[in-house]
Amino acid sequence: MRAGDSIFLGDSDAMVQLRKLIDTCAKSEASVLVLGETGVGKELISRELHAKSSRCDGPLVPINCAAIPGALLESELFGFAKGSFTGATSDRVGRFALANRGTLFLDEIGDMPLELQSKLLRVLEQRVIEPIGGGEPKPIDVRIIAATHRDLPAMVKEGLFRQDLYFRLNVLPVMVPSVKQRKSDILPMCQFFARIHAKFNRTISFTERSASLLMAYDWPGNVREISNLMMRFSILFAGEKIDIPTLPPLLLPEGIAELLSDKHASSISSAHPEWFAEIPDTMKVPDLSDIVVEAEDDNDIHPLDIENVLRLSNSIGHFPSGGIKAKEFMADIEIRLIKAALSQSNGSVSHAAQLLHMQRTTLIQKIARYNIATAFI
Repeated sequence: MRAGDSIFLGDSDAMVQLRKLIDTCAKSEASVLVLGETGVGKELISRELHAKSSRCDGPLVPINCAAIPGALLESELFGFAKGSFTGATSDRVGRFALANRGTLFLDEIGDMPLELQSKLLRVLEQRVIEPIGGGEPKPIDVRIIAATHRDLPAMVKEGLFRQDLYFRLNVLPVMVPSVKQRKSDILPMCQFFARIHAKFNRTISFTERSASLLMAYDWPGNVREISNLMMRFSILFAGEKIDIPTLPPLLLPEGIAELLSDKHASSISSAHPEWFAEIPDTMKVPDLSDIVVEAEDDNDIHPLDIENVLRLSNSIGHFPSGGIKAKEFMADIEIRLIKAALSQSNGSVSHAAQLLHMQRTTLIQKIARYNIATAFI
């Protein structure tokens, strides 16, 4: 299972059409311009186009035009001769030469400086490169796949991108849909990345209301954001069934936190995927409003009613033959209470202290004692 497979998950109309378009474009030698928002998987599309092309046995050489300053980008693309500038202690083969008989992927082509765009256009028209600092012109046999999240037609009108280069690159346009344009694919992608990032096969899962939130969120970071969030959850809650509304806001994307607010909660629709089961009653975060915990000395365990202890522990209904270590058992319950209170109060220590009928300073001491501060809030 490859992380790259995620871009092709789902049976939405948008993805069905994208897969067909990729198959068609891969058979051609014409230039391809991959368009789409940041994080949709444009580089993965370029790999798929190359893998399905007649050049699949040749190299696929990527270069990010936004990550390299203009002067260095020229030398990276075309190479340079020894002594052509300070620091050029030997000849350097450029990306065009490296990609000969294969594919060159020009990522973020919209960020290429104007002066370099004219040189790129000349290479694409003549199919010959000249290394910086001299040397014999070298013919190249390279297919070009370019990609950008920018609006190139608008940049052409503003004089920021050459029109002739745009036409040269945009022979076969491939628009990659954003996640919000294929809502039905969100849960399969979440499930996919949950498995990819699982630690020791302890795959996370979600409650039904969590599935509704994941579906309702627009995912502005697209596939990359889904992968990031599933990795975060897989590290923090390995093997657990996650109920997103109980998590501290700092662990959630801002948009999901907004959906959880009273203003947006009523707009969240229900989702019923098979792999998202409703959380069992015994695992729900308890209602803390009727539980009273008195202020106490730092070294003592507060006197909870035994009925509440057994209800909250979800682990013991009678004493085993060997008995239990009461202090450790009560400490475990106390940790559960503190975490539940922090969840219900969205990470606010003051509010959590009020729910627990505890002094704020006492709660802070306990958070530090149980190392909850770095692991939970």
